[in-house]
Amino acid sequence: MNRKIVTFGEIMLRLATPGYLRFAQAKEYGATFGGGEANVAVSLANYGLDADFVSRLPDNDIAEACIMDLRSHKVGVSNIIRGGDRIGIYFLETGAVARASKVVYDRSNSSIATVTKGQIDWRAVFKDAVWFHWTGITPALSPGAAEVCLEAIEIANELGLTVSCDLNYRKNLWRYGKTASEVMPALVEGCDVILGNEEDCEKVFGIKPEGFDASSTGGEVNAAEFESVCTQMIKRFPRCKKMIVTLRGAINANHNTWGGVLYADGVLYSSKRYDITHIVDRVGGGDSFMGGLIYGLVSYPGDDQKALDFAVAASCLKHTVYGDFNLVTVAEVENLIKGDGSGRVAR
Repeated sequence: MNRKIVTFGEIMLRLATPGYLRFAQAKEYGATFGGGEANVAVSLANYGLDADFVSRLPDNDIAEACIMDLRSHKVGVSNIIRGGDRIGIYFLETGAVARASKVVYDRSNSSIATVTKGQIDWRAVFKDAVWFHWTGITPALSPGAAEVCLEAIEIANELGLTVSCDLNYRKNLWRYGKTASEVMPALVEGCDVILGNEEDCEKVFGIKPEGFDASSTGGEVNAAEFESVCTQMIKRFPRCKKMIVTLRGAINANHNTWGGVLYADGVLYSSKRYDITHIVDRVGGGDSFMGGLIYGLVSYPGDDQKALDFAVAASCLKHTVYGDFNLVTVAEVENLIKGDGSGRVAR
């Protein structure tokens, strides 16, 4: 069975302070690459699926290093187009206990932000594909990126691909005169599978669970509270077949609880709740969830509970992996689902 997945968006150079150093303390930075849709593609390729990442990068050595990195993870890069002046950069300061992590973006006028409609041959890109994934980060970058994203969604709909999105609201990115609430509905209308959290749904669409405050959960999140979010989203976007909400309970920067719910055909599926006591790197946690979810929905058709369980376990493990990419195997995810979270040495 053909299981080619296409993702589209920006990949950036990530410069992270060592350990838990603050920006003012750092004299050197760890350089890796990452970005929402690329992170999903790496997960899928790592699980053995045919994953193709589409973007626009400059024609220089840093972009070439980025492409080589994606190739090393078995991600298809043949549809990355070249042009523009620069690759985007983000700086990361990892928080600890009561101090939150910080991200500073340096991505204005990046190559993908200056993409225009018609530059990517989507019909050729989607040849033999069954799934297209995008996130709300891409249309936030520029009017051109939003237009190209909509172009891709409409062609994917026409060709019969499953279309998924991670709402991924980033208030600091919407700077070109349009709000997420103005731009996102037309794109989300073409989606079959939607992933979000309580902030995404509230900030973009004004949809929220009654009485929920993420800042005061103390790690306790009631999954049933989010059924109303799912039903409201599906009513707003009738094409959507499955609505998924990630449930993060923040105890402190190093200690979170993690789970999720999936709503489909009038049924609310809930995952087990993982207690992640020593977070190594939570950046890319939502992307690892999406990668696990797509893998589960493609690999276990008709078993939404199993797909959700795989997504939550995969993203739980991502919190133990440095960098944006989730470099865990299907076997490791399945072992965690079965209850093996001991961390004993595998010999």
